[in-house]
Amino acid sequence: MHTFSSFESVVDHLSTLGGQGRKRVVIANGHDEGTLEAVKKALKAGFIDAIFVGSCPEVDAELEGFGSHIAMHPVGDEAETARVAVAMARGGQADIVMKGLIHTDVLLHAALDKQCGLLEPGRVMTHVAACKVPSLGRLLFFTDPAVIPEPTMPQRMAQVEYLVSICRQFGIEEPRIGLVHFTENISSRFPCTADYQELRRMAESGTWGKAIVDGPLDVRCCVDPVALKTKGISSPLQGQANALVFPNLEAGNAFYKTISFFAQAQMAGMLCGTTSPIILSSRGDDAATKYYSMALAAMM
Repeated sequence: MHTFSSFESVVDHLSTLGGQGRKRVVIANGHDEGTLEAVKKALKAGFIDAIFVGSCPEVDAELEGFGSHIAMHPVGDEAETARVAVAMARGGQADIVMKGLIHTDVLLHAALDKQCGLLEPGRVMTHVAACKVPSLGRLLFFTDPAVIPEPTMPQRMAQVEYLVSICRQFGIEEPRIGLVHFTENISSRFPCTADYQELRRMAESGTWGKAIVDGPLDVRCCVDPVALKTKGISSPLQGQANALVFPNLEAGNAFYKTISFFAQAQMAGMLCGTTSPIILSSRGDDAATKYYSMALAAMM
């Protein structure tokens, strides 16, 4: 199976699939400049059809020429916009939900509705991001920079499960998952390290099939063989992690903002655990991040 070292290689792959690879993206209030730019680029690349729900005044002019690959459903208020977008995904009329110029809590309220939403009972919703850092020769996935403040053990198990699944969708037969902390030691002072120890045992027993899970390790030891050797640490990851699990939202969010600003990393992200991926772009995300997020979600 093909593996992908960049977002551009992902887009190239999706573009070669033709009609069978197109995903229907329903966009809630997608009339802001960044979202329109990202959608236009994805339409040109040929891997999505776009369904605009909500306020659509600028869409006609911006996306003229895409014909049957776009559809519009004008809706009055935000709550109804969110409800209609989620209903389309739940009813099979769309594959991906994307946030435009709409409040996050309004969209999530619709997505998490117990009767009409996209989260099945017992499932864990978490945020998975992907990045391409110039100094790293592969895509790196990580969780959770946006949703779960302090993950419980069941939530950490779900995070590992989602990362393993996503890595396999990207052609990685034996995903390597790094469990991030600032120390390599298990300590009662840091309960997440005990969770990490159990996650390691679960991976060794085959819970997630062919996958390597190790930690606690710091970020650099997860992704850099030289750092691992310098510190004299032995890890089955061998400094080649494909994905990282962060101990809490604060750490994950700080990592997201740091690499995107200081390292000029290309970014993408989506909510996992829902029956359809949800692209929950933040106000600070640029058009490129929204574009790559559609590519990430389309791979699912």
